[in-house]
Amino acid sequence: MSPEFDIANPGAVELFESLRAFGYDLPTALADIVDNSITARARNIWIDLNWKGADSRIIIRDDGDGMTEMGLVQAMRPGSLGPLAERSANDLGRFGLGMKTASISQCRCLTVMSKATSSTTVVRRWDLDYIASTGTGEWRLLKGIDLLPPTDHEVLADQATGTVLFWDRLDQLVGDASLDDEVAQRHFRERADAVKLHLAMVFHRFLRGRNSIRIHLNGRPIEPWDPFLEDADAVDPMPSETLVFGNEEVVVKPFILPHHSKLSAERHALAAGPKGWNAHQGFYIYRNRRLLVAGDWLGLGMQKEEHYKLARIRVDLGNSSDLIWQIDVKKSRARPPTVLHKDLQRLARAARGRAAKIYRHRGKVLQRQHGDNQVFLWTHLVRHGKTFYKVNRDHPLVRKVLGDTGDKAAVRALLNLVEQAVPTPLIVINNAEAPNAFGGPFEDSPSDLRQAMEAVFFAMVDQGRNRADAARALAGMEPFNHFPEQLAGFLDEVARRESEIQELMKRR
Repeated sequence: MSPEFDIANPGAVELFESLRAFGYDLPTALADIVDNSITARARNIWIDLNWKGADSRIIIRDDGDGMTEMGLVQAMRPGSLGPLAERSANDLGRFGLGMKTASISQCRCLTVMSKATSSTTVVRRWDLDYIASTGTGEWRLLKGIDLLPPTDHEVLADQATGTVLFWDRLDQLVGDASLDDEVAQRHFRERADAVKLHLAMVFHRFLRGRNSIRIHLNGRPIEPWDPFLEDADAVDPMPSETLVFGNEEVVVKPFILPHHSKLSAERHALAAGPKGWNAHQGFYIYRNRRLLVAGDWLGLGMQKEEHYKLARIRVDLGNSSDLIWQIDVKKSRARPPTVLHKDLQRLARAARGRAAKIYRHRGKVLQRQHGDNQVFLWTHLVRHGKTFYKVNRDHPLVRKVLGDTGDKAAVRALLNLVEQAVPTPLIVINNAEAPNAFGGPFEDSPSDLRQAMEAVFFAMVDQGRNRADAARALAGMEPFNHFPEQLAGFLDEVARRESEIQELMKRR
């Protein structure tokens, strides 16, 4: 006997509005559309962002295989192909949601026009406002050539096959902005720039080499951004390693990028990537050569630090690894299975060690050049045969605090109290009982080390030293002289900021 049941279809309005909240932004949404074009064997993809105030529009066109009427209806269905379904080797899809979810995250009206070989041009549309107006909750997918004006039909007229997406009513990007709203127009252009950077990064392996594709943004081709600088002579690639778990293989290859002194200023700035050098260190996860994660230590207990920024590690997955790597709908997050953690940590430590070695070498050079006059925070005094330790009042940071405070007497009293309350007997006893148990300076707080370097450096600058003198003093100062790689990384960062400021002043 069959069980009793009710049909509980989701309401179209409610579900569509929920799908809009998946967390896409414009770059990740357009990347999802490009995925579909690549899967359809497109050689060219054209993306046009047209500003017209509230009537602004985004058009995405490709010269791929196109779709028949049945194929387009299937493609417009939410969940058209589930994550457990077997996919072709070159399929960049995941949940069967990409085209619809990515599109409606940015617009309230999605129209798709497609033409396949030996097939007529077909058109389908999801219009969220129309669906809401019916009051029925039905999934009414509009159809018919007349949904689009003749000028839109001309977009595919010269192609044998292909697909075009029209995004109208861009409420997330434009809203009801007027045509002459300069702030909204500037934001629109800034998002176009963000799209260019994102697509150049995500599809860089498709944009170069044999059988490369071309992505055109507002009529201009997008150049690939290679995070590994594979064509640069000074790059230090490490051997690749294949990790196996179950029936899956993961190919991991670390790259150690060159120090900025070995690159031109233009090349170094380009290699920094959309978010900057520090942000782009770590693992780069690819699925079928499509980038999912751009620079992340994947929750493996490692932090992003200045002296590791030259370490970038490529990880290649097949398209059957989606579930075990927890790839999300937007294809912008991945987490490795627990069974691979130790191997990935081992490879990451090796790459980070190689990257830090570059800064360690530079830090030691700095110390040899500039570390003649050490500055100590504590001074050692002997009175009447007894030893005392006092805070050095000439230390740059101590001088700054004393100079900036409105209550110098209170600060001096605090310093005196710290000096008088140094637990010398306890330190002596603990050292005798466990001489190797003492933690080193900043051992568990690398971020505090960076903040301390910055505070002392700029304290010296505020007190009249030029930056070169301040760098020399910092190189010989306790405890910073024990951290040559961090020191070199910090001073490189200061120099880079100074260079950017000077460049900005020149432009003005």
